[in-house]
Amino acid sequence: MATTTTTIRAGRGFGRLGGRTRKAFLLLHVVSGAAWFGIDLALGILVVTALVADDPRTAGMAVRAVELFAIWPMFGASLLCLTGGVVLGLGSKYGLVRYWWVAIKLALNVLMSTLIVVSLRPGIGEAARIGERLMAGDTTVSVPGDLLFPVVVAPSMLLTAYLLSVFKPWGRTGWR
Repeated sequence: MATTTTTIRAGRGFGRLGGRTRKAFLLLHVVSGAAWFGIDLALGILVVTALVADDPRTAGMAVRAVELFAIWPMFGASLLCLTGGVVLGLGSKYGLVRYWWVAIKLALNVLMSTLIVVSLRPGIGEAARIGERLMAGDTTVSVPGDLLFPVVVAPSMLLTAYLLSVFKPWGRTGWR
């Protein structure tokens, strides 16, 4: 009985992905990572707009817009990127923890995906309530400055993952 290149080999995990399958998952991984980065950049533009706006209604609208589109599309893109990366890792010579650059990318993706739900989502919810008050004309509240933290950290971590993909530093981990 002939086996295909996507079958599981005894004791070795997944087999190598065939060309079309590998390209499909690579496309999923790259496009979802780009979408994630784009959503992060849009989040950054909205947060900076909210922080520097002179008009409280503009600031409030910017913060409300963050809540409307950032969390679940960003989390969805992170999960698609993670899925594509895991399938590529399991179906290629790189593995998931065989090379340092892949293991670090995996850790970054899992960490960032978790932070979106655990840390960013509650903070954005609170900021959105402040945004509603600002849009209603309440000048006793202001946009929280700590919203700037994820705007700097997330794109930096994604850029690190992109650089790791291109340069593939550090060689093997020693784990099989």
